[in-house]
Amino acid sequence: MDETHEVDETDETDENKTRKNGLYRDVSDELAENMRQGWADTERRDLEPIAQAAYTARRRSALSALFPGELLVIPAGNPKVRANDTDYPFRPSSDYVYLTGDQSPDSVLVLEPHQDGGHLAVAYLLPRSDRESGEFWRDYHGELWDGRRNSLTENERLLGLPCRDVRTLTERLAEATGPVRLLRGYDAGVDAALDDKVTAERDTEFRVALSGMRLLKDEFEIADLRHACEATVRGFEDVVRILGTDTPTLERAVEGTFWMRARIEGNNVGYASVCAAGPHATTLHWVRNDGEARPGELLLVDAGVETRNLYTADVTRTLPVDGRFTPLQRTVYDAVYEAQSAGIAAVRPGAKYRDFHHAAQRVLTEHLAAWGLFGERSVDEAYELGLHRRWTLAGTGHMIGLDVHDCAKARTELYVEGTLEAGMVLTVEPGLYFQADDLTVPEEFRGIGVRIEDDLLVTEEGSENLSAGLPRAAGEVEAWMARLRS
Repeated sequence: MDETHEVDETDETDENKTRKNGLYRDVSDELAENMRQGWADTERRDLEPIAQAAYTARRRSALSALFPGELLVIPAGNPKVRANDTDYPFRPSSDYVYLTGDQSPDSVLVLEPHQDGGHLAVAYLLPRSDRESGEFWRDYHGELWDGRRNSLTENERLLGLPCRDVRTLTERLAEATGPVRLLRGYDAGVDAALDDKVTAERDTEFRVALSGMRLLKDEFEIADLRHACEATVRGFEDVVRILGTDTPTLERAVEGTFWMRARIEGNNVGYASVCAAGPHATTLHWVRNDGEARPGELLLVDAGVETRNLYTADVTRTLPVDGRFTPLQRTVYDAVYEAQSAGIAAVRPGAKYRDFHHAAQRVLTEHLAAWGLFGERSVDEAYELGLHRRWTLAGTGHMIGLDVHDCAKARTELYVEGTLEAGMVLTVEPGLYFQADDLTVPEEFRGIGVRIEDDLLVTEEGSENLSAGLPRAAGEVEAWMARLRS
């Protein structure tokens, strides 16, 4: 990374941020004047609205109807420091993206109430870097360092809503009267500016409402999730092609291989990939990925491509590293496959959200009982007491969308206690996890972990498996792996 920023250590009031130990100590008047001149007009005047602009407008209208007469503030968030003066790649708040389609850091969406009802939506964004002051080249985050930003006029054309300079927002918020609701925790400056105008109760209600709005996906979101799943299928195919049949494969190589597909076809991975070989597969969120996948072992890969619009897939497959399940591995795998099939069959409009969970977990309990793991207790008794959870650990699924665990703050009665509707998208992901040190199971089971996960769109007729491009049944998995390696 280049370290040649200019620095004037004597001027602490310089509006342009500088590096203390840079090689240049000052800027001559001649250089400053030279940098102001000779730049072509790069304003883009032929822009069309982004593909989701019509959808974000409808979403803002629906939000407006929930909170008439109230000022609504939804920040994108600020970049977060990774170490010293390097930041993590910026990822805006999901609610801001949902309502604008924009991904700019430090931006804020404000819905200003009209006296006669409704709201005026305004996006507050950073404009182009100022050429006159030198900010575009002297500031560490100026355009010559971080890249060109859209002008406010360009963003108005792209986003389909008025755009103003975010540096004027604090003044606007100071003038706010009447009830205000804020999506807290994303922008410390905005939080501070509204500290005396908001309440924790109203803001919690606001966050819950925003999360609940996203339970039903519109056409744009479904198309993006479909693309995420299709790209994820290709990522899993890439992984199979690098697995060694007679030599170990690093879990990090698996992680990196999938990540490359995510960067080629999307924005990134939607969450930290689980690339868990052997006993690591019994840890639900094994993201260290510092082991080896050895022939004869199982490899559990839980990974999803995040699209450039930030919608993510969430898919898991458990693969025999050398391409063939052992008889015991297949016994456990088939139990999980049967459970997942039962769960998928229960996903349909009008069904209770919990139905697919109970269907899958009941099947797993039956297999655990057949293997003698409950002693003399019946399947009904073991299930009622939750004894199966020692080996199934987690719930059977969750909503997905802009977040891998989407709509997490939605009202319980609309989510886990609710009813499935066409347009919802959720995972079905039962698993069995026999820890290496679990003395309650036969020794040969210890260290085996299996999970199978797919992304289901609830349709008017039932459901559609968006990740069906990946095989699920054991024999199909083996044939698929052999075909990819041939």
